Amino acid sequence: MRNRYIVSYDICDARRLRRVHRTMRGFGDPLQYSVFRCDLSPAERVLLIEALTRVINHREDQVMLINLGPKDGHVQESIETLGRALDRDDERVAVIA
Repeated sequence: MRNRYIVSYDICDARRLRRVHRTMRGFGDPLQYSVFRCDLSPAERVLLIEALTRVINHREDQVMLINLGPKDGHVQESIETLGRALDRDDERVAVIA
């Protein structure tokens, strides 16, 4: 079963920021530059954490994973935006390179 996650990050170095963004593109869809929506199985979640662990500086950077629950539930209703609405493309799947 896949769960939907919001992954947000604050990276202090421009080079690491680009590397984190590239890594995240393989796991989910960008909502904003430092915020991604990811539908992940438990194994894909572990792979994401391992990939990010190798890229970030653990003393300076922060990555936050917010579990919104099962993808097939009503998680889209849990995300509230002001201004432009989110893309409601629920058919995307994580691609792991």
